Amino acid sequence: MLRREFIYAGMCTGVGELALANRGSDTVLSCQGGTGNPSPVIKSYTVEDHRERLENIGFCEFAIRTCMRRHLITDYLPAHATYNLGEYPSRTRWEPDDYDEKELRRLKDHGIQIIQVFDDWNDSLRLFGGDKYSPVNPEGFRRFVDCVHRNGMKILPYVSTGFLQRTDPDFKPEWSREGDFLVLGYWNMARCSPSSPGWRAYMMKKVLQVLDEYGADGLYNDGGYLANKHHGRGAPTTDEVSAFPEEDDYDGSFTDLLGLLYGEVKRRGGIFKLHVNGAEKPMTRGLRVYDYLWVGEGVGNLEGMRETVKNYMPYVVPCPDFSFAEYEGPHEPYLHGIPYMQFPLLQAGRPFTGERALIPGVAYNPDPNDFWMRICKEAWKHYHEHPEGPYSYGAWDAIPGRADIRPAHLHWVKQYLCMVEEGTCAYLEVGDSDLFLNPLPEGTVASVFANREIYLVLANYSGSVVNVATRDNYFSLSSPDAPSENLWKMEGRTLKILRLAKD
Repeated sequence: MLRREFIYAGMCTGVGELALANRGSDTVLSCQGGTGNPSPVIKSYTVEDHRERLENIGFCEFAIRTCMRRHLITDYLPAHATYNLGEYPSRTRWEPDDYDEKELRRLKDHGIQIIQVFDDWNDSLRLFGGDKYSPVNPEGFRRFVDCVHRNGMKILPYVSTGFLQRTDPDFKPEWSREGDFLVLGYWNMARCSPSSPGWRAYMMKKVLQVLDEYGADGLYNDGGYLANKHHGRGAPTTDEVSAFPEEDDYDGSFTDLLGLLYGEVKRRGGIFKLHVNGAEKPMTRGLRVYDYLWVGEGVGNLEGMRETVKNYMPYVVPCPDFSFAEYEGPHEPYLHGIPYMQFPLLQAGRPFTGERALIPGVAYNPDPNDFWMRICKEAWKHYHEHPEGPYSYGAWDAIPGRADIRPAHLHWVKQYLCMVEEGTCAYLEVGDSDLFLNPLPEGTVASVFANREIYLVLANYSGSVVNVATRDNYFSLSSPDAPSENLWKMEGRTLKILRLAKD
């Protein structure tokens, strides 16, 4: 077997020499910075664990000559869930209760590691005496945070480095360029310029207070910014300072702002998750400004999104926007994400009723084509016609809700967590290699994850049945009791995660 041949060769020539000799020019090793806690590899791996890991990585270095990206996985928590706290705007404040206790326990048992709460956590319309940077229910939110922590998960509340209601009493017109705003649903938000010293001085303190005052483990930042390549944002304001180059491939001021905030979050040992726009990445010319990048809002084609984001700097968290995206079934998001070390998040929490679009006294967008208002009204109608569920859990979720989404997530998250444990070396979209008896069929992608075990991910993106022959035998994680084999029949548009059979 190829694995046995490698180990024998390693004893003769040395693993390091083989790794250097066979590393293709298009494979890149990159590391993610940690938060100061010893990793399992450092604190608990035995001599045999380290030996197994090194032999497995050496096997892959010998067998894989080229791949799209090579990445050392560290400080990676891939299992994210958005949590709908309740309706906002609303007639009354949401109040965590026994439902939330049970739901958070369910999410813990499901394997979720990070809870993300959206704009409904804060009082951006100042309906209950708060503001965009404080909870609708401060004491209730603290209880919710405590419950998340008791269940061993981390929580990231929503903030924005760009968006602020134009009706907010703190808003100053010189922070935003004329015409640079977004009106949608109840939001009437200015895109405040990252070049504005006034906006920076106001916003950055407020954003960091969210992290410091409520026990959160980091922030989810909705950029609220349109990249230079989109243009059309109006002339600079009198408050802006043009300190950086601003080009189609580089958003200088936005990059600087994100870099400063990212540094402050990391200084506190926190997690920084970023969303820019649709499936876009921040145009930073390689400067790291996030731990996790959210992609998918408003994207209608998952196939196209995969090709756009597959080689983005890790770690990417796809959020299929089921209110826009066309997809064939609950497993399709994992087909597009897992081979590229990207795991789709789960939408959870309290049922999304859509009542937030029907609150008396709130100024809503009067445009009859407002898609957010349409989504909420559809959700409200379905919620009352089917009070027993299945439920939707947010404006990005399927409406009506689908009972098959959470089981599909559970099916894949258990397998994925095994293959991306700390210290894993990932080889994404393998090219020239000795792993297969024949060239991969057209439309088939393979990725490899090596640690104390070796996992092979096979994805068939074609609509036809294909057969893949591996040189070594593997077990299927979906059929753990089945014998190992080396011939794999794959139906069209399907995914398999395999574990190498040990000698």
